[in-house]
Amino acid sequence: MDLTVSGKVNPTVHTNRLAGEKSPYLLQHQHNPVDWYPWGEEAFRKARQENKPIFLSIGYSTCHWCHVMERESFENQATADFLNAHFVSIKVDREERPDVDKIYMTAVQAMSGQGGWPLNCFLTPDLKPFYGGTYFPPEDKYGQASFGQVLRQIAKLWETRHGQVLDTAKDFHQKLEGFTARQPSDLFLAPALLSNAASIFKREYDPQCGGFGGAPKFPRPSEPAFLLRYALKAHDPLATKMVLHTCEKMAAGGIHDQIGGGFSRYSVDAQWLVPHFEKMLYDNAQLVNLYLEAYLVGGQPEHAETARDIIRYVLRDMTDPAGGFYSAEDADSEGKEGKFYCWTKDELSRLLTSGEFNLATRYFGLTTQGNFVDHSDPDPLPGQNVLSVVDPQLSPAERIELAEVKKKIFAARNKRVRPHLDDKVLASWNGMMLGALARAYAVLGDETYRAAAEKNLTFLQDKLWDAPNKTLYHRWRQGGRDSVQLLTAYANLLAGTLDLYEATLEPKHLDFAVALAETMLAKFYDAKEGGFYDSAAETKDLILRVKEDYDGAEPSGNATAVLALLRLGAITDRKDFKEAAEKTLQLLAPRLQELPQAVPYLLMGLDFLLHEPKRVVVAGDPRQPETVALLHAIHGVYQPDKVVLGNSGAVDAFSKTLPVKDGPMVFLCTGTACQPPTKDPATIKRGLGKME
Repeated sequence: MDLTVSGKVNPTVHTNRLAGEKSPYLLQHQHNPVDWYPWGEEAFRKARQENKPIFLSIGYSTCHWCHVMERESFENQATADFLNAHFVSIKVDREERPDVDKIYMTAVQAMSGQGGWPLNCFLTPDLKPFYGGTYFPPEDKYGQASFGQVLRQIAKLWETRHGQVLDTAKDFHQKLEGFTARQPSDLFLAPALLSNAASIFKREYDPQCGGFGGAPKFPRPSEPAFLLRYALKAHDPLATKMVLHTCEKMAAGGIHDQIGGGFSRYSVDAQWLVPHFEKMLYDNAQLVNLYLEAYLVGGQPEHAETARDIIRYVLRDMTDPAGGFYSAEDADSEGKEGKFYCWTKDELSRLLTSGEFNLATRYFGLTTQGNFVDHSDPDPLPGQNVLSVVDPQLSPAERIELAEVKKKIFAARNKRVRPHLDDKVLASWNGMMLGALARAYAVLGDETYRAAAEKNLTFLQDKLWDAPNKTLYHRWRQGGRDSVQLLTAYANLLAGTLDLYEATLEPKHLDFAVALAETMLAKFYDAKEGGFYDSAAETKDLILRVKEDYDGAEPSGNATAVLALLRLGAITDRKDFKEAAEKTLQLLAPRLQELPQAVPYLLMGLDFLLHEPKRVVVAGDPRQPETVALLHAIHGVYQPDKVVLGNSGAVDAFSKTLPVKDGPMVFLCTGTACQPPTKDPATIKRGLGKME
């Protein structure tokens, strides 16, 4: 059925209220017979006036099981009729409103012991949750009641035991406040917290396949990144080996798109072989940083090439012409998970010459039966091969031939129907990718990366930063921005801007970082208890203000804010920045001790706090070629406990006093004690290498 006329919604086709939204996820549901509302006062008022429970469904546009539940339930007229009669139904894009998602995900996890998307939660008209789950099947299966059965039971309870439901919601809300509360702690912030965490991570290491834990296996880059920091100071080569082995195995796996670059969200197995094929900007940004660090630590050019491979993918497929970075690509195309990425032996035998096909079969481990079956598909495609590196032992001539094989496969793949692209631009995830590009430029010296980073920052400042009011909004899409302010947006963009400043020493970038930090403190920081709230005080559509500390697939806003403020404080000598970071760490210290697996990025902030940062001051014009060469030498050493700054702009007063004679000079300092200035790259690298 043709739903559009000249790119616009066809008015003859049923649409619901989601048709006026910008979110690609909400727009995917605009033609459902369910009378969906976006999150907002209109829906809340209807629920209050009609005294109906709210059915809240949260997901995102590239979520495979969200698509499954839509096909099975939300496109079903009978299901929609029941929802419309008995509930007020609300759709939320969890990527646009992670603050909403956090509250109800916490609730569902507490109720059921599990979480995930789609997240389905039932609320009272005053937004308090009383029941929820994740995916509900259309019929009783997987040990679950059907969605229809759940709806009928909830509707009956609301009608016959209304007061009891309200009391349950009230009691659970009080428990939810307790779950999310963070109490000040007097726990001493000691190095033992770091060594204890490292011991736990090392016990969870998979010596055969790399990574930490079992299937499903997520890259979660903050965990290996912390181990690299720990290994440097503890002189622990085993920890370093674990991280490098993990990077090697991930790069060889099917989770890494061997043809088009970039990484999928996770692998369903422990071998990194079969991915859940969606690609997220935040995963790929963090993995660029991890592979750059692996390259600096181990020196293997393959890790640098993996970082370049990710960046090629992002700049080619995930970048708006104006410079913003898109959010994600779907797992599905043509209704089939992985169809865009997988190949049968027969398809490749017809595409390649016999010699190329034999090489591809050996290198990628192709089999007739394949290695992937979509078990959620009632009619799965046969013989599907996820491409991974099975036999990497190639001669130089075979490596040249393999490059041609990949070009042919890439060209043929581009003729297929591409997965859905979620083209919204999020300040939080863009801040991550901005920082990754800046660091890639600093380490690898590719001017393309600097240009892309500068263009991205300009885009974000133009589209999402309200300079007169010093306010950062979260989402831009197709000419419009939202009105949402989130800690993760400020914290991630602050961190990325700092990376760009340290790579270029452009004073305007430091000025912007200071402005972001000041507004972040004003809007989100709890000066009394410490810690940062996820949402601003003026946010009126939340039942709780939460201080998130869990570093999941993305680092928490608190963790990112802590490390960014410590870095910025060391550059500017602003005591308020350091004090807020330290007080936040103190508030969250029990998590650091009791469950370090939950807070690996926060551990990196603690590591930075406990070790006096090394200050590398580059005195001179940052745009001179000689200065640029010195900056690349500085960033060519793995030394995470350092800050790099110029001697002009918003830097600390001492750095401004360092002299410039005979061109740019580098001062390696601890506090105000500096080594003799130098402009010799080898001397700089030796000096930084000794700074442990």
